[in-house]
Amino acid sequence: EFKCCITGLAIPELLIASHIVPWRADPGNRLNPKNGLCLSAIHDRAFDLGLIAISDDFRVLLSGRLGQSGSNSYIGHSFRSYAGKAINQPEKFHPDPVFLKYHRENVFRA
Repeated sequence: EFKCCITGLAIPELLIASHIVPWRADPGNRLNPKNGLCLSAIHDRAFDLGLIAISDDFRVLLSGRLGQSGSNSYIGHSFRSYAGKAINQPEKFHPDPVFLKYHRENVFRA
């Protein structure tokens, strides 16, 4: 949909097609559109580092590090305000729950 599935940001230059299962971990699914999320650059980086994840019911999960970052207003606005909220899914090629589970179990730092 050409917008961040978490924030709705629609500036193409700030969006990244992010792999759910990392590129290096599964060569067979590198080009699988169900192994992708459209994320803003900052959310892509946080996702790759395991600071955020997506639940089985397609809601944003935060690592303890982001959830406990005190009164930092940037973290609050950019991350904590989206915790527990459903992502915007594309009309086709919804994220595969198996890939999301892999990310939570192997990348996410709950």
